[in-house]
Amino acid sequence: MLHVLTRDSLLIIHLFLSGLTGLAQGETKIHSHNDYIRNAPFWEAYANGLESIEADVILMDGELYVAHEKESISKERTLRSLYLEPIRQAYALHIQQRKPFQLLIDIKTEAYSTLKIIQEQLEEYPEIFGINGQKAMATAVISGNRPKPQDYQKYPDHILFDYQSITETANLPLEKIALFSLSFRGFSDWNGKGRLIDEHEENLLKAIAVAHSFGKPFRFWATPDSKTAWKALKELGVDYINTDMPFQAREYLSTLENRLYISPNVREIYTPTFATDGIQAPVKNVILLIGDGFGLAPFAAAMYANQNQLSLATLRHVGLIKTQSADDFTTDSAAAGTALASGQKVKNRSVGALPDGSPAQNLPEYLQRYRFQTGIVTTDNVTGATPGAFYAHRTERDLIQEIASDLPKSPLNLFIGGGKSDFLRYGNPELENLEKAGFQLVHRLDDVAENPGQRVGYFASNHHLPKVSQGRKGFLKTALGASVSFLSKKDLPFFLMVEGAYIDSGGHANDPEMVIEEGIDFDEAVAEALRFADENGETLVIITADHETGGITLPQGNIEKGQVELEFSTQDHTGILVPVFAYGPHADSFQGVYENTEIFHKLLEIVEQYVDGN
Repeated sequence: MLHVLTRDSLLIIHLFLSGLTGLAQGETKIHSHNDYIRNAPFWEAYANGLESIEADVILMDGELYVAHEKESISKERTLRSLYLEPIRQAYALHIQQRKPFQLLIDIKTEAYSTLKIIQEQLEEYPEIFGINGQKAMATAVISGNRPKPQDYQKYPDHILFDYQSITETANLPLEKIALFSLSFRGFSDWNGKGRLIDEHEENLLKAIAVAHSFGKPFRFWATPDSKTAWKALKELGVDYINTDMPFQAREYLSTLENRLYISPNVREIYTPTFATDGIQAPVKNVILLIGDGFGLAPFAAAMYANQNQLSLATLRHVGLIKTQSADDFTTDSAAAGTALASGQKVKNRSVGALPDGSPAQNLPEYLQRYRFQTGIVTTDNVTGATPGAFYAHRTERDLIQEIASDLPKSPLNLFIGGGKSDFLRYGNPELENLEKAGFQLVHRLDDVAENPGQRVGYFASNHHLPKVSQGRKGFLKTALGASVSFLSKKDLPFFLMVEGAYIDSGGHANDPEMVIEEGIDFDEAVAEALRFADENGETLVIITADHETGGITLPQGNIEKGQVELEFSTQDHTGILVPVFAYGPHADSFQGVYENTEIFHKLLEIVEQYVDGN
């Protein structure tokens, strides 16, 4: 009886056809154990590109039933209906872009009589097994109860065998052996959590080495079935990784190489002197660094990849902030940036605008009463959500022209970032308005540091700045240095916001390289700020994030190699707490757990202790 395709089967076929090319490219071989117990036997494993698919067979009344024991036999579940006919259907669909797979038939009844019927049934499908000289779509591999090795040669070329010993290896008929397989439990009782102990790992490696010495692939059965186990088995050199979760195993293993990252750009860190750290003394300058999307996991990933050290990791005063916006559990950059800039909770997408649409007074506006010079630096466009929160007042972050028009009207003395085109694409008035407002638009970062004017602006690119991986190395550090040089020449207090924007982009893209490289680059800017604070003695440095992006976890890594595995749970922001680091006078005020709006209020309280508001 032919197996009727269920709705699940048809859906899986559709998914397979739509993603065929990508599935064909996977390099890690996976064995679908207990395949027949799933909703769509064969199709689920085949759709996920698995290279080995298992069927347990029992011979009863001349028919091959797919089951683990006789008590679970169903008359309609046969080798033909669950496997041979579906494979023929796949062949008829001309699905030949992927490599052939092996059909591992595990015999549960007497070997010779069962294999006789298997051979007869396979010969009914010559186009599948290459019996008629065509390229085989599948290789039949006999496992479980097998004939004696000396009898393997009696079977035709399209039938191979699964050899299950690493001690009885004399005079093996190697041309008839497809792979070696052994029970994992014969070597280790590891449950797939944590790591293997050294003794068990050594024994497992020895077993694999025997198969490889004969030029044959190796598989363990009865393995723990988890991401940690799949990774460990891959690293051991197991050729076919056993799983009862084909989709999850393929998804994890096919992306593992891209999620394991070692940075080629290890940087020297700066260790501060701590001379003014936490002292109760006047604060003349404030540098607020915001790593967009720089939650605890991205921070840790950058640290581990940078030889387990960051300048940021040397700091002693650490807190955590809650990031929820006025209208959502998970904030966006606009609302979070506004909370940091104004001390007010606003709706997502609002850039410096309160829920009723009125302006939220930001730090540059508030601090001008105390004669503070103020500036913003970003690797984003100047009109981006985070920098925009420190000068604009708009209810929608995509109102680029309106946000650009707010910059000349702001009290800012300095801006550095990308996106000159945002000030050009509306007929050029916004760029002209910047110049009318007194901004000298310079063409080099050096010109910022040396500029004698009251207001200076530098567009580092017409559009978006490149990522670190595209060559933008050291820009943020250099821009921060140029900014503090310009601002500190005025002999007035200053406030500077510095944003590393592309950590967030890496989280959205689920790109470990971007998350880590942008994080290390951000830490270089942190180091520059700490260095200035040590030289100046009256500067408070605050480092935080607007939110976390990507739902990142770090399941595994290698400190000695600087290797980190990143796993992502989303391509969006998350509501997890993000860290706050502080250095300089009153740094102890930023410890604890509190709302992101409190950073604004803490800064003002510190400033107002020492600055005459009149």
